[in-house]
Amino acid sequence: MTAPDSTASVVRLALPGGQEVTHRDVAANGARFHIAELGDGPLVLLLHGFPQFWWTWRHQLPALADAGFRAVAMDLRGVGGSDRTPRGYDPANLALDITGVIRSLGEPDAALVGHDLGGYLAWTAAVMRPKLVRRLAVSSMPHPRRWRAAMLADVRRSSHIWSFQRPWLPERRLTADDAALVGRMLRDWSGPGLPEDETIEVYQRAMGIPSTAHCSIEPYRWMVRSMARPDGILFNRRMKLPVRVPTLHLHGSLDPVMRTRSAAGSGEYVEAPYRWRLFDGLGHWPHEEDPAAFSAELINWLKDPEPDR
Repeated sequence: MTAPDSTASVVRLALPGGQEVTHRDVAANGARFHIAELGDGPLVLLLHGFPQFWWTWRHQLPALADAGFRAVAMDLRGVGGSDRTPRGYDPANLALDITGVIRSLGEPDAALVGHDLGGYLAWTAAVMRPKLVRRLAVSSMPHPRRWRAAMLADVRRSSHIWSFQRPWLPERRLTADDAALVGRMLRDWSGPGLPEDETIEVYQRAMGIPSTAHCSIEPYRWMVRSMARPDGILFNRRMKLPVRVPTLHLHGSLDPVMRTRSAAGSGEYVEAPYRWRLFDGLGHWPHEEDPAAFSAELINWLKDPEPDR
């Protein structure tokens, strides 16, 4: 099932200040994915988290393009302008979506930049298809094995994930009252600098696209329900393989969703230059709460020929 044409006005937005970005669809891994593209140079592929879509990278796209990169933000399967398929929301398949998009863009590899769920999938892609990942940058998300341990150890912080396990009710809650719950999440998970009402409305409208709420929740259902199943056990075992590309790990010190100490331990799974950067006073959305600082950190690291310093 594909996203209806009526979603175009909700998803295919201009950048702040009216700057135009190229919107198009690419085929990969048996589905169609919407991308927003700006600039020329080495590919940097940006992966959004929950409950967002490509537009979360609206500040980083022009910054990366100005720095000499081909910046591409994609909508994950089931979100934004990408296909809403009936299945395929396990992290291994979603990671193949990402590496498939890299190939469809005609590039030999990419630097992956992922936030939240996008970060989880970026970790996964770097393990599954290391030849296609040049560098890895992850924000607000520990390594999948650390995430699993943190979720089990701190039920309060991960209460939204546990609530997703019920049938149908989570979808109804996400879309009720014009997706008011999305707005509460964006505010509650932020640091002191709360998002503007206009920003929240964009994400609420995107969540209101038919089937988006269901597709957004499905990856989290798989992560929990598969824990004792053979496919989940196999995935968790596979994630023991080390990440062997330079990795930048970014985190907000006030993130209420994931403890700093849980995220910081991810370096044990990286057998390559690993750089940890903690943003003081920021919450779960550092790339939106302080886009200038986030973009500067990311670009300086992407351009650093010796990223282990």
